[in-house]
Amino acid sequence: MRIGVIGCGKISGIYFQNLPQLPQTGVVRCADLDVERAKEAAERHGVPSAGSVEDLLADDSVDLVVNLTIPAAHVAVGLAAVRAGKHVYAEKPLALAVDDARLLLAEAAGLGVRVGSAPDTFLGAGLQTARALLDEGAIGTPRAGAVHMLSPGHEHWHPEPDFYYQRGGGPLFDMGPYYLTALVNLLGPVAAVSAVATSASPTRRTPAGREIPVEVPTHVSAVLEFAGGATVTAVFSFDVPASTVPHGIELYGSAGTLVVHDPNNFGGPVLVGGAGEWREEELRTPWSANSRGLGVAEMVAAISAGRDHRASATLALHVLDTMETIHTAAERGERLPVHTTCTRPEPFTTF
Repeated sequence: MRIGVIGCGKISGIYFQNLPQLPQTGVVRCADLDVERAKEAAERHGVPSAGSVEDLLADDSVDLVVNLTIPAAHVAVGLAAVRAGKHVYAEKPLALAVDDARLLLAEAAGLGVRVGSAPDTFLGAGLQTARALLDEGAIGTPRAGAVHMLSPGHEHWHPEPDFYYQRGGGPLFDMGPYYLTALVNLLGPVAAVSAVATSASPTRRTPAGREIPVEVPTHVSAVLEFAGGATVTAVFSFDVPASTVPHGIELYGSAGTLVVHDPNNFGGPVLVGGAGEWREEELRTPWSANSRGLGVAEMVAAISAGRDHRASATLALHVLDTMETIHTAAERGERLPVHTTCTRPEPFTTF
């Protein structure tokens, strides 16, 4: 399938690198609001054509758009792409609001094109190995869990971190999709949430001394109640200067504990513990390196086979709804239901 990439910023490099190596995914064109940046990316990565977003959308040789724009532009670019008759795979989050995501999905359905969304790390070797272990009963019935994503904030490494502190940013909307998508893959949909959210400061400062206004909570503590019965506590923070707690997921079952490494990555380690002992599990699929774009290739394969794709809009909508509900629950000080649902994606090994 012929792919056009819109958005040639920092995240695009790994997509340009991986997509030509994956099955049925050839990048034929790229575009950016900054046309010169698109042309530079095309030259650097061997993409045949580059230019404006409008030119890419008008190009009949593009079958699927990979939307790597900033979160605030995901829906506008997605709508333009589906209206041009193209399938769309978006970087996370799918949208900034559930209502906007529903509009995109309704348009795509009416026009007979598909929408997919990152993250696709849940298709990687680490989380698929964990999924297999859970399905085999390695820790018995999952009852509880804990999630930690603790950092001092992205201004410490990103050259232009402003959007991480604007609507659609913050630790929950930026990093939450990795953790929540992983949890839904492991445990199924979320039924209800409660939360507390705070901001350490109304502004942040880059190492160069530039001040950034903060519009979103920068420390979020949530309790996630899953439809299957498990309860998971989750903390997402840009306010932690240092921590000994590793990024990752722990699930506590009736017969043991499962530990999964940072779900922002594709690999392991994956640990199973019980009776005072731990063992590291051998990864069961080949996708342990940084395989961003894997969700695009799986979506293309699903379209070719006429089946549902795994990194689906339904999954991404449920994750978005869960995040939106967490913020609302924190604002109101209430336990709230999550109104959308989805099914666990089918296990994935390889093509």
